[in-house]
Order: sequence, then structure tokens, then C-alpha cells
Amino acid sequence: MTHTEDQVAGLLLAAGGGRRLGGRPKALLTHRGRPLVEYAVEVLRTAGCARVHVVLGAAADAVRERARLEGCVLVTNPEWERGMGSSLRAGLDSLAGTGARAALVSLVDQPGIGARAAARVLGAYRDESSLVSAAYDGVRGHPVLFGAAHWAGIAATATGDRGARAYLKAHEEAITLVECGDVADPYDIDTAEDLVHLE
Repeated sequence: MTHTEDQVAGLLLAAGGGRRLGGRPKALLTHRGRPLVEYAVEVLRTAGCARVHVVLGAAADAVRERARLEGCVLVTNPEWERGMGSSLRAGLDSLAGTGARAALVSLVDQPGIGARAAARVLGAYRDESSLVSAAYDGVRGHPVLFGAAHWAGIAATATGDRGARAYLKAHEEAITLVECGDVADPYDIDTAEDLVHLE
């Protein structure tokens, strides 16, 4: 296990209820023949995360039943309806005391962002003070890597669907941007129209 694999945990936010998809939980949408959550875990593992924590919310029991998530730490966010911020907090809380020095955070509804982009962001990890973000034509996107020194500050400002946005805006000068536009496509699966992106 490399220095990075040992120290950086993958954190997959997969709690969304798919409100604009008619209430179909995003984790259970099918992509390449399996639930999207399974595909997203595989991306983090292929990128180099030996430990993966998955935050579940909507239909958590059905996800546990239908998706093969062996070896993952499954975290249920009872407040998932309050938005991504609550899932990010639940995920970071679950990493406390694990020895992880950073979290590589990805979203279940972005299957166009594969292992190559995640590995690039992971490759920019240095230590607990690292703050790294993928960029697409210079615009910040996912995945993002948060060194443990930032977790408390992120948790304190993560509200609603904003996740870490406020914290990142306040610490813009500290962020290492890693261009990924040549290897990934950062679309979201939010509406029925977006389902065309699933394979």
C-alpha cells in the first residue's frame, strides 16, 4: 500500500433522493449494468483509495440490499433530506479516528468523472493541510480532496446543498487546481433528461 493509499480515504456522497428524477434514489440508477453507487465506489478504488466510506440516505436499506459494497464503510445520514451539506458532515465525522489524513470526496451522480480524474486529484495530496480540486477548463468541480486540517472548518460551514462551497470560497488561495477536462466530463444526473448519460 502506498503512502497516499494509506492516508487518503475515498468519501462518496450517495444519499440523494433524486427529487427531480421523480424520487428515484440516485445511488440505485443503473450505469454499465450495475447500481451507480457501485460504479462510483469502483472509481475511487481504481484511483487509489484503499478505504472508501459511502454516505447513504434515500432508500438506504434498498441500496444496502441491492448494491455490492463489500469492504466499504456505510454511513447512514438520517438528515439526508436537508441536502448535501449534511451528508458531507456525516461522512467527515465517520472518518474521525480512522487515521485518514485526507478525504477524496466524490458525488454519486457524476459518472462522467472516472478514475483518471480522481487519480489526478489524489496525486496532488501532500499532507493534512492539502486542499485540492479538479478543474474543468479552469472552473472548480469534483472530485475534491480535503486534508484533515480542514475537516472541522468544512463541517462548520456545510449547510443545505452547498456542501463545502463556502469554505472553499473562503480559502481559494490555498486550493491546488488540477485540470481534468481532458479526461472527464463533469455532468450531473439531476433530471430525467440527464438519464441519457447513463450507459
